[in-house]
Amino acid sequence: MGLLIPVVLVVLITVADTVTPADIVLGPLLVIAPALAAWFEGPWTTGGVGVLAVAAQVFIGWRSGLLASRGVIVQLVALTVLTGLIVVMCAVRDRRGRQLAQVRSVAGAAQRVLLWPLPNRLGGLRLASVYLAAEDEAQIGGDLYAAARTGNAVRLLIGDVRGKGLPAIGEAAAVLGAFREAAHQHAGLPELAAALDRSVARYLVDFEPEHEAGERFVTVLLLEVPDDEPAVRLTSCGHLAPLLLAADGSVTVPHLHPAPPLGIALTEAEDHPLDTLSFASEDTLLLYTDGVIEARDRDGAFYPLADRAAQWPGSDPDALLQHVRHDLIAHTGGRLGDDVALVGVRRTLAPNSGHRHGRTAAPGELCGDSGTDTPR
Repeated sequence: MGLLIPVVLVVLITVADTVTPADIVLGPLLVIAPALAAWFEGPWTTGGVGVLAVAAQVFIGWRSGLLASRGVIVQLVALTVLTGLIVVMCAVRDRRGRQLAQVRSVAGAAQRVLLWPLPNRLGGLRLASVYLAAEDEAQIGGDLYAAARTGNAVRLLIGDVRGKGLPAIGEAAAVLGAFREAAHQHAGLPELAAALDRSVARYLVDFEPEHEAGERFVTVLLLEVPDDEPAVRLTSCGHLAPLLLAADGSVTVPHLHPAPPLGIALTEAEDHPLDTLSFASEDTLLLYTDGVIEARDRDGAFYPLADRAAQWPGSDPDALLQHVRHDLIAHTGGRLGDDVALVGVRRTLAPNSGHRHGRTAAPGELCGDSGTDTPR
């Protein structure tokens, strides 16, 4: 269909030129045909349409008896040169298109290696995730998330590297690699946070640019959802608190006691407070990065995540994230100022420890009697 339009145009211009008076010259319009073909076809097909247009110009000159005239010769030369330029531009466009497709393929592969897709189910949880990169044509950036099954609990991480896009990928990779290893080696979230802090500090010593010394850091939120208790444990390193969407439809923003972001200073486990929240069956946690709540519309208004999330009560994590994604893009007009990561977590199985459903667990019940696990 795309090829038919320029061919028909050549025929129509040729016929119109032959039936109109001699003082009306339509032959120069034939250059439109190869220009249109370049929109739909490759360089070879475009060149073929150009040859057809030149042949039509020759026919028009022959029929009018002016083929050897200076005016017709100039029209033929101009049409040939313009067709050649259009073919060259079409070839360059196709080459760049192939290069872009290759870059996108590599970026997609890098994203799958860096941000492993979260499983739909892990333990007694249903999970979903969404990632939107701020940079044009990029699929990965400085936001990160991960999940790990550790014994009788699920541990999750969501984080945000200072900066956005491709320059932040190194720090994101360092945090994710450290989490995937350390999540299975430390008994509590404070110890895990301290281990991640040390990993980021080592990375920055080796790779932090001198002109940004002391300015690179990563905010992270660590969560642990035990199988046998209606609660979730959280340790925030400068990251935003999640939204808690209760089974009854209410939406709350828990108050956390954050520690400094990773990379600010070497810290120990006791420097990372541990908070606990009630997390019962059919409750949902919405984890997000600041690219969500700092997204603005044309009038400069921030995206009201809590209010919008309350519009979709009872949605499973995947549906909830898709609602937020489409709504966020509509709010910003598709112009994101920062990378965006969203993770939805729903408890689908009731804890079997005998705790009363929905009750907030005390720190001692969750973590034993160690003073380092007591929220501050």
